[in-house]
Amino acid sequence: MMIFQGSHILSVSQFDRQAIATILATSALMAPYASRKKRCCVLDGAILSNLFFEPSTRTRVSFGTAFNLLGGYVRETVGEENSSLSKGESLYDTAQVISGYSDVIAMRHPKMHSVTEFATGSSVPVINGGDGANEHPTQALLDLFTIQSEMMQFGKSLDNLNIVLMGDLKHGRTVHSLSKLLSLYNNIKITMVAPDALQMPDSVISTLTNAGHEVVLTDTMAGNLSSDVIYQTRIQQERFASKDEAELYRGHFSLNRDIYQKYCRENTVIMHPLPRDSRPEANELDTDLNDLDNLAIFRQAQNGVLVRMALFALTLGVEDQLSQYEKPVNWYTNK
Repeated sequence: MMIFQGSHILSVSQFDRQAIATILATSALMAPYASRKKRCCVLDGAILSNLFFEPSTRTRVSFGTAFNLLGGYVRETVGEENSSLSKGESLYDTAQVISGYSDVIAMRHPKMHSVTEFATGSSVPVINGGDGANEHPTQALLDLFTIQSEMMQFGKSLDNLNIVLMGDLKHGRTVHSLSKLLSLYNNIKITMVAPDALQMPDSVISTLTNAGHEVVLTDTMAGNLSSDVIYQTRIQQERFASKDEAELYRGHFSLNRDIYQKYCRENTVIMHPLPRDSRPEANELDTDLNDLDNLAIFRQAQNGVLVRMALFALTLGVEDQLSQYEKPVNWYTNK
């Protein structure tokens, strides 16, 4: 049984089904606070250091929002050039210092395994907000929470699902982490739609096949999109050797209303970790899908706040104290 209090959250490999169930159940408890129906100040006085050494909008802001919604304070460092890392300080030394100022740390860094290296020097829990092309565990957890929430309306669970992963699967750390979590469930079929050069790494495919799941590799959308969920990803230009190389693949898998109606099931849920590339040459998810009930991308983004609130509550050991610290909302809100 995983002990959350005081633990780092670095990789989805830390979790078994029981641990994931705990995270998802705790996330659901956060809904009244995230929707501003109630306030919760269970972390009043606690400090989050939000260290983002790689560009981010949703992940960085949602970590900060999640901590604020539990009553805590947020201190941010954005960009390696604005930190002592630019002066040659090691990740270990930075962790030793910053953890002395903090109760918990959320970190993103462009180098693979850098957050784990940082955590060795930290005296407080560190949560991985993405380490290069390696992992993005909190995104995978919010994706799983979203899949569970979306499937509930159809009477389905996280077992026995048919899922399509599409786009840049080689560099997309979100789909790497999600695939590893899905491997823990039963009877999953995963169709991976990508050009050969951007197909899922063999190690991730092996994790799924070794767990007994059906994996289909294809570079064609036609005939391969009939599923419970389509998870679209963008071309990860920042992971390519050059912009020109990334351009070779941009726009190959653009999903619009016509394609959806032609190849997808009536209730296929569409997900995307965002940002979606809406430029004409890419147009990953066309705006003509915006009024589709099954477009879950914005609900997915909101779920990130719930999951990150849950991880803060669990790592700081306050998940059983939430109701004791509830207060009414005294400002105008239309949520």
